[in-house]
Order: sequence, then structure tokens, then C-alpha cells
Amino acid sequence: MRVRRTVRRLSPSVTVLALCALATMGTAGAAHAGATGSSAIGTFSYQVRGATVTVPVGCFLTHAISGSGKRINSQLAGVDCIGVAAIFSRFCNWRIDFAYADTHGRTYRTSRGATHAECDGAPLRRAGARTLPSYGKACAKLHINGTLRTTQCHYITK
Repeated sequence: MRVRRTVRRLSPSVTVLALCALATMGTAGAAHAGATGSSAIGTFSYQVRGATVTVPVGCFLTHAISGSGKRINSQLAGVDCIGVAAIFSRFCNWRIDFAYADTHGRTYRTSRGATHAECDGAPLRRAGARTLPSYGKACAKLHINGTLRTTQCHYITK
């Protein structure tokens, strides 16, 4: 697994600094590897119990993965928001799925997360260890109110 290693999340005020400081750091051989990446969540609005909820620009789906080769030791995916979005963003009826695809892009497994009916400012999901049957990619997918909003993937190679 060829990957980058960075800090997941320290606090909302430090998130901006962590995102600005994302850089590749060396790993000690192929024995242990990890990666963290973020994908922007564009602004959108949705309906919850008759009320309109608007998510402003400034939120990201961050996905961290650690492992070696086809072995994934752990995964963590969550939403980080900065600026005004950190104060006003709420995510209702959210779900985070982990999906795995082969080198041809064919998804062969999806670990569907639970749908959380409550409104949360920082959705988060963890997944335990697993061994993949083939190289390819591992993705985190954020669904809000039944709609896929963004995906963040890591390629897993020899």
C-alpha cells in the first residue's frame, strides 16, 4: 500500500492548519502505511421535517486509512468544517459507507454505515481491520438525507 501519513483531526480551530500543512511524509518501508485525504463537500440544501437545512461551503469529508499491502488495519471517515461552516453546519439523516473496488474500478464490496436520524455537526464512522481480495481502492462515501454528497478514495497498490 503506497500512502501518505498525516494527522486526522485535533480540534476545529486546528483543522485549518492541518489541512494547509498536508504533506507527504516518509514511511519506514512497506511494513506500515497510512493515508489521509479530504474531498470538499459543495454547498447544498435539503429538507428535514419540513425545514430547509443549508450547508455552506467549507466542509470536507476526511478519510484516513492505515495498513500494509492488502491488509487494512483501520479506517476513519468524518466531516470537518472550517470558518462559518464550522459554526452553522448540521448534517441530518447522515450515513458514511466504505466501498472497495478492484483495479478495473469495479466495486466488489460496500460496508454500509448506519443512518443517523439526529442532526450532527461532525459525522464520524470507524471501521475495523479487513483484508482485501485484490489491490484497487478503498473509498468513504458521505450520504446526507439519502443523497450521495461526496466520495474520498485511497488507491491501494503493491
